[in-house]
Amino acid sequence: MRLSSRSGSVEQSHIRSMTRACNAMGGINMAQGVCDLEVPRAVIDGAKAAMDEGINIYTPTEGLPRLREAIAAKMQRSYGIEVASEQVLVSDGATGAFYTACLTLLEPGDEVILFEPYYGYHRSTLTSLGAVPTFVRLEAPEWKLDMEALEAVVTPKTRGMVICNPANPSGKVYTREELEAIGAFAEKHDLIVFSDEMYEHFLYDGAQHIPALSIPSLKERCVTMSGFSKVFSITGWRLGYAIAPASVIEAMAQFNDLIYVCAPAPLQIGAAAGLEQLGEGYYGILAQVHQHKRDLFCDALRDAGLAPSVPAGAYYVMTDVSSVAGSDDFEKAMKILEKTGVASVPGRAFYHDDAGKNMVRFCYSKPLEVLEEAAERIRKLR
Repeated sequence: MRLSSRSGSVEQSHIRSMTRACNAMGGINMAQGVCDLEVPRAVIDGAKAAMDEGINIYTPTEGLPRLREAIAAKMQRSYGIEVASEQVLVSDGATGAFYTACLTLLEPGDEVILFEPYYGYHRSTLTSLGAVPTFVRLEAPEWKLDMEALEAVVTPKTRGMVICNPANPSGKVYTREELEAIGAFAEKHDLIVFSDEMYEHFLYDGAQHIPALSIPSLKERCVTMSGFSKVFSITGWRLGYAIAPASVIEAMAQFNDLIYVCAPAPLQIGAAAGLEQLGEGYYGILAQVHQHKRDLFCDALRDAGLAPSVPAGAYYVMTDVSSVAGSDDFEKAMKILEKTGVASVPGRAFYHDDAGKNMVRFCYSKPLEVLEEAAERIRKLR
């Protein structure tokens, strides 16, 4: 059968290909962003109780009221931002939330700005829908926002921009000043801002998460995406959400119904229980634990003669691997895997050109004993 032109627009994820190579040799997978830590008891018990109570059928496509209200309450509790439950859509992962937001707000041919290094699913989603990604590069190790470069890519076709804060893969955390500059830029050019805030609680060295919704100029032109995969270690549950003006959420819900119908019913209750029962102390411990892991693994990378760009947030580290044998990032990532049994992602997975050919990304959200073993293996590169 003849494939559609759309089917050729989405490249295979380098993360999945490296995962398969790692699994084939029984290595340590630091390519895929799987937070394989213990799931909080409140989340598990909430989902189990929901199953026992028979909450196993379709839910409203917008999500169960309890979860939507819990998300709104958390925004108020954590950030002092008032959000009505009608402004919340629960979807099948943050990727599902982004997909339905793009279907709702973008036309084929619209240009959308991505900051490099970008998260591959953002680019693939845009491309699959006929939108046109354009790129603004942030340079390691500071990943500083360059407003002149941002202005240089705007055209009459520019409709939106995507920020990932904290950023996968760079670990950049946007400051309030940077977000205000982005807000002014979005107002000036009448742009939508898609703000992926999945890693909002993975923050280090005193960094603070500033939600895009807290910036006045972004409040009415922003779609916030987040979810529970990372913070509750439930990547396989596929639970995410979007926050946007109620009229946008209403339109997004129609696509959510068409594509996903609804998020899994009992799992929504588990996530709601987690939001209701786990206080700010839980998120603080999560950040402390991951800062320790970041430092442990970055030390090992330096000991191996590599140059990590130490992240301020999320749980990935982009690393210069110029010293590793190989003509490009894929060969270097495979050389690291073959020599140490530790998988990474080739750097060009996060760029539209060859800018990442001497970089790889590691995910350090692993059980401590696994991470310590990975660190010892990485030191063998020296």
